[in-house]
Amino acid sequence: QVRPGLRTPRLPVWLCGGSGGHGVLFGTDGLLLSDWRRERVFHLHFYSGQPEQTETARLTVDTHSHHWEEDQSEDPSSPGKRRPSVEMAIRTKWAGATVSWNGTDPFF
Repeated sequence: QVRPGLRTPRLPVWLCGGSGGHGVLFGTDGLLLSDWRRERVFHLHFYSGQPEQTETARLTVDTHSHHWEEDQSEDPSSPGKRRPSVEMAIRTKWAGATVSWNGTDPFF
């Protein structure tokens, strides 16, 4: 039998799969699940367990960013427009959000 704490986690946690690997995307702010005002700018952490990842990536998510101000002259299929699958997963919950990797090289 599954305990209630496992059915309704106290912290936001997502298991991510893609590009032949798996990872955990999680937040440390429990109020993010219950207070919509916390969804303006917040931090999430991502850990893939891959040997090349030596520490957890700390991501800053901004749900009120001006994503329409991106460089419109750039070809959408160019490598500069590709987004990591983790960012795309975040956008399934917060459409249009921008994600800052805070100095960590994004991995796909």
